[in-house]
Amino acid sequence: MRDFRDAKVMAQTLREALSSTRSVSLTVSESLELVAKMLGLADWNVLAARIRSAEQTGPDRNNEAGRAADGSDQPGSKAKEIQLPQATLDRYAGTYQFHGAVFTVTRDNDHLSARLTGQGSVAYYAVSETEFVARDIEVAFRFTLGPDGIPTAVILHQHGNDHTMQRIDAGAAQELQRAIETRMSSRSANPGSAAALRRLVESLAAGQPNYGEMSAALAELTRKQLPRLQPGLADMGPITSIEFLGVGAQGQDVYSVWHQGGAASHWHIALGSDGTIISAFVTAGP
Repeated sequence: MRDFRDAKVMAQTLREALSSTRSVSLTVSESLELVAKMLGLADWNVLAARIRSAEQTGPDRNNEAGRAADGSDQPGSKAKEIQLPQATLDRYAGTYQFHGAVFTVTRDNDHLSARLTGQGSVAYYAVSETEFVARDIEVAFRFTLGPDGIPTAVILHQHGNDHTMQRIDAGAAQELQRAIETRMSSRSANPGSAAALRRLVESLAAGQPNYGEMSAALAELTRKQLPRLQPGLADMGPITSIEFLGVGAQGQDVYSVWHQGGAASHWHIALGSDGTIISAFVTAGP
């Protein structure tokens, strides 16, 4: 019997079944989100974190490990939770920009909850005046405060990487949300994203990324991850075609990149207004 660790296989089975029997087309990311919800979890990020936790603990741990990680390697997991005044939490509540998406922070009684566009809400608990951690997934964030105590930005820490998100007002947040919804409904790719993706994949496979085409944050991440990315992409061989699948929940263009021999890699990419790649990540292909 399959369990939560078979989520990717389950998602692929779901896509194939709906396509063949109902003529319903789902992207890989959409099917993964559905499987996460069928397993009673908020979204794929939460499910992926629990899969990683189960893999790290090894095959001899029982299914209890899948429902709740022991938290020993979570950011801030050794820090003691503290109680902050509700007035402080209210100052932190607001909207912050994550590339072309919105990170929304709200007060939920004695703690904060936060959600990224298209994802479920996660509860975060204070471990210092400005630092908060999630209990069940390996995510933390800290606020950068202005002289008045109001945050100017929030820095999200996940998978060993930091992402700085500037505070924006409600009007700007609504504009970002509307832009994503419009592109998702029209299935319109950002002009230039396919060409930028081809250059990115080819340069990574060659071990010579063009960091000048990336934002500073993405360039830093790429330098760290290149030793892991390059061998796998090189082994897949030259690109034969790139297929646009749609627009992801955070506004990234989603593509399948097909390689010589039939292998595929599945990419999400987002460009800034100047054409710079501000976000890109790869998952197993469809």
